[in-house]
Amino acid sequence: MIEFFFDYGLFAAKLATIVIAILVVVVVSVMATLRVKKSRKGHIETTWVNDEIDAMRIALDAGVSDPDTFKLHLKQKKRQEKLERKARRKALKLSTSGDADGETQADTKPRVFVLDFQGDLRALAVARLRKEITAVLSLVRPGDEVVVRLESHGGMVHAYGLASSQLQRIKEHNIGLTVCVDKVAASGGYMMACVANKILAAPFAILGSIGVVAQLPNFNRLLKKHDIDFEMITAGEFKRTLTMLGENTDKGREKLTEEIEDTHLLFKEFVTQHRPGLDIDRVATGETWFGQRALDLALVDELTTSDEYIAKACAAADVFEVKYVERIPLPERLGIVLQEAVDGLLMRWWERGLHSRFFS
Repeated sequence: MIEFFFDYGLFAAKLATIVIAILVVVVVSVMATLRVKKSRKGHIETTWVNDEIDAMRIALDAGVSDPDTFKLHLKQKKRQEKLERKARRKALKLSTSGDADGETQADTKPRVFVLDFQGDLRALAVARLRKEITAVLSLVRPGDEVVVRLESHGGMVHAYGLASSQLQRIKEHNIGLTVCVDKVAASGGYMMACVANKILAAPFAILGSIGVVAQLPNFNRLLKKHDIDFEMITAGEFKRTLTMLGENTDKGREKLTEEIEDTHLLFKEFVTQHRPGLDIDRVATGETWFGQRALDLALVDELTTSDEYIAKACAAADVFEVKYVERIPLPERLGIVLQEAVDGLLMRWWERGLHSRFFS
C-alpha cells in the first residue's frame, strides 16, 4: 500500500512538473515575443542550385570513377568554368560601357528564382513570401522566371487571397511564373496555384477542393441545462450570424449560407479568370483529384516533379533558391514550435471537417 502511494505521488509530481514547464515556456515565449518582435531583423539568403548540383555530381563521380578519370573530369570542368567566367566578365564590361547593342543580353544566361511556400490554415508563410517576391522583383530582367514550390491544404479565405495577390505581382511584371506541386495544392492552395502561367504536379499530388465551408459547434443547450445565461450585444442585424454559445436562428443560418455561396462564387470567378479553359462547374464541387486526373481536367498543365523541372532548368539558366530568413530569439522560437503544434492539431481537425471559420 505504501508503495502504491509512493508511486502515485511520484507520478503526480512528474505530471505537475511537465504542466508547470509547459506553462512557463508559454508565458516566457509570449512575453519575449511582445518585447523583441519589433527588433527582429531578417535577410535574404540565396543558394546557387547549379553549383549545388555540380557539387553532388562531383562527389558521386569521385566515388564511382577511378582516380585518373576523375582528375580528368575535374580538369575539364575547371577549364569550362574559366571560359564561362571570362564570357561573363566580357558581358559585364559591355553592359557597363553601353557598346553591346543587344549582344550583352544574348551573352547573359536567363535566371530562375525558386521560392518555397509551406502553407498552414492561416497562410503564415505569406509574411516571408511577400519579402522574397519584393527582393526578386527588384532584380529580375526580361527572360527570367520565378518557380514557386507550393504545398498547402488551404485555409482562411482572406489569408490565401493575400498570398495569391503576392504571386499576381510577379505576372504583373511580365515575368514567367511556374508553380510546382509535389504533394498538395488544395482549396486556398489551388487558389494560389491557378495564378501561375504553368502549373506542374507530381502524378499523385492532390489538387482541387474549389469550395468553401464554415462549421462550428453550438453549446447553447448545454448552457441552458446548467442555468447559464449567455449575453451578446451587437449593432447591426448580421454582425453575428451563427455563434458557439448563443441561440442560433434560421435567419442567421440563411445569412451565413448566403455569405458562403457568395464566397464560393468569388472563388470560381477567380479561378476562371486565371484558367479560362477550365470547366469550372465540373471542378468547383469541392472535390480533389490526383495529378493525372487533374491533368485530364486541365487543373494542371504537366506532370513532373519540382526536382526534375529545376534540374532541367539548370542546363540553360542560372537557378537560385531565395529565402527570407529572420533572426528569431530562442524564447520566441519555442513559442513558434508550440504554435506549430497547435496548428498541426487544427489541421488534423480540419481534414476531418471540424471547421470553425471560413476556409476556402
